[in-house]
Amino acid sequence: MSLRFARLFTATLIGLSATATVLAAGPQLVWRGDITTARGVVTDVAKAWEKAGKGKIELQPFNTASGIDAVAKGSADLAGSARPGIGGAEQSLTFTPVAWDALVMVTYPSNPVSNITIKQLHEIYMGHITNWKELGGNDAPINLYAVASPGDGVEYSLRKLLFGRGNQPVAAPRLYVNVAKLEEGVTLDKQGLGATTLAGVSSNKKVKILSIDGVAPSMSTVSSGTYPLFTELYLVSNESSPKAAEIKEFITFLTSSQGSSLLRSHSLVPYADGASLASKDAARRAAIASTVGTRANVGQAMTTPTVASATPTPAAVEKETAVAKAQVAGKGAKAAKEAKASVATTAEPSQFAKVVASVTTTAHMGFAGVRVEAFTASDNAKTGGRFAKVLADAVTVKGKAVARPIAAAPADAVEKSKAVATPKVAEAKPAAKASKTVAKAAERKPAASRTYKVAQGDTLYSIAKKNAIDVNQLRAMNGLKDNNVRLGQVLNVGAR
Repeated sequence: MSLRFARLFTATLIGLSATATVLAAGPQLVWRGDITTARGVVTDVAKAWEKAGKGKIELQPFNTASGIDAVAKGSADLAGSARPGIGGAEQSLTFTPVAWDALVMVTYPSNPVSNITIKQLHEIYMGHITNWKELGGNDAPINLYAVASPGDGVEYSLRKLLFGRGNQPVAAPRLYVNVAKLEEGVTLDKQGLGATTLAGVSSNKKVKILSIDGVAPSMSTVSSGTYPLFTELYLVSNESSPKAAEIKEFITFLTSSQGSSLLRSHSLVPYADGASLASKDAARRAAIASTVGTRANVGQAMTTPTVASATPTPAAVEKETAVAKAQVAGKGAKAAKEAKASVATTAEPSQFAKVVASVTTTAHMGFAGVRVEAFTASDNAKTGGRFAKVLADAVTVKGKAVARPIAAAPADAVEKSKAVATPKVAEAKPAAKASKTVAKAAERKPAASRTYKVAQGDTLYSIAKKNAIDVNQLRAMNGLKDNNVRLGQVLNVGAR
């Protein structure tokens, strides 16, 4: 080996060692999470982080649940998620929103359908719309694809918007481990339809992105809030991690001007750029719920049911006292009636005034502030202005406990009146007659039920559609815990 070559070789080794030292300047961080966040948020930012000599990021893209679980157990430092935390072990973790993305529906490029409405999308997922011709397309079945994991960020966020709860069962028999595999399935199926994100498919020419209610998803329509299916993307971390300082530094780097520029290159809106979207979220969810007719889920009561006590409430005592005083004063029945009405107006607030759960109700002032997984509609003529007709499994109304069946409302139920009528004491009297009627009806022989025998190719959703019954009711009537049915199985589908 010549002296010159030896010197060049030595210099090269020194240079490589120096480069390795720069790249290894910081500790290694392990990121694991959904494909959506990997493709749009982390991959390019991780490369820039390493190039700046801040350390190395090991990427393990798979799905949402695996990433969050790894951070909770300490086997990963960061996770990516297209949904917020949903309780359990996730409550101890920190979900930092870093970007806004669009939930998009993709189909085969040659599919003639280019736009669907929120209502149609809801009906597709419920199994009520099953053919593309119902959307103006070809006479062919809709092959709906979904991600199998119930905690998947894309599926959870979309179902939360459409149904008010992220774990809503849907009519999607074709299941995949993540959105990347789902997209591959759609590219091979001319009747395929599935949900993913704009960041994941904005440059994918093998799929067609559908507009929603005439609005195409883009950075512009997401940042303005005109595209209705926008969602937050999160980085998930554990504050008790021994690498907490480095994790915080990486998140700061991601939200810097350099990191934001990389997000925009993937059609993402940096979180700070879409600050107004957070304030629009409640109104957006209320509008979607009103459009699709969100209502209570079978088997899930609005609140813990309680039975009214026989002990008079302070309001009742005050009412009777006022009535007695009016009568003793010799002012007659008219004065007594006025006293009753006056006390009824000042009665204590509704028991439900401070109930908080997950979805906005459309009830009027009697239910102001209620947040539940139920849809309510005014029914002043039957229940009075202070309360609304609650479509759930159980409900407690102030006063006497009256047992009566609660009929399911149609999906497109709306408030018939916005007037808040103060209930009069006289209006409560027919309850006794009503209870007698209910008792007599209970003594009658129950009506025979209609049944349906499961045939080849039937699904729970197709059976519900054939028999004009809600799939949740069908599931509850037959004690089914899921959407599986067996060939030859006999199902109860309602009364004759």
